[in-house]
Amino acid sequence: MTAPLLTRQQHCPRPALRLLGTLPFTQARLHEGCGPARHSLAALLIGATRGPVLWITPAWATDRLNPEGACPLTGPDNGPDRLLFATPQRREDLLWCMEEALRSGATPLVIADLPAPPGLTPVRRLHLAAEEGATRGHHRPLGLILTPGNGGAPGVESRWHMAPAHDLDTDRWHLERRRARDAPPAAWHLSGQPGAWALKQT
Repeated sequence: MTAPLLTRQQHCPRPALRLLGTLPFTQARLHEGCGPARHSLAALLIGATRGPVLWITPAWATDRLNPEGACPLTGPDNGPDRLLFATPQRREDLLWCMEEALRSGATPLVIADLPAPPGLTPVRRLHLAAEEGATRGHHRPLGLILTPGNGGAPGVESRWHMAPAHDLDTDRWHLERRRARDAPPAAWHLSGQPGAWALKQT
């Protein structure tokens, strides 16, 4: 007898990190951040986690994250001492470092600032590494790749685009969920500061 295609069992949502208390980022999976404010998106995710964060960036990159400069987005309880930096010399080592970090489960968030979106096979390997890390480490690691332009890495769990929309008196951003396995595309205006964020769907 074959198993029925439909059952009455409830669907159990997968564990997720809630960015700004609302926006779900499924844990033990790989997500993509793109757009001119993608580093700000990464800083917001850092503020939503607890524990060390690994930030991977090419050794040849000229624009690197200033940990103290990220504090206005991560919040006062998330000092620069939480950030660990890896700067591989070779392009192929960027994803290797990320894969090994996710597989260890030693940190809740692994961020890789990439010069271009990876292909489908590396993305699948990173998903598998994050899932393995959730079973062997202290955390259910979330992977975030930062890609230039509009991104486009195939097979990611979700893709987010963030761009500045500041005016004279207010820091404001436009945040879009362009792709997600468990949620439709959507967009928001974000303003405020840690502990007092205002998120308005557009």
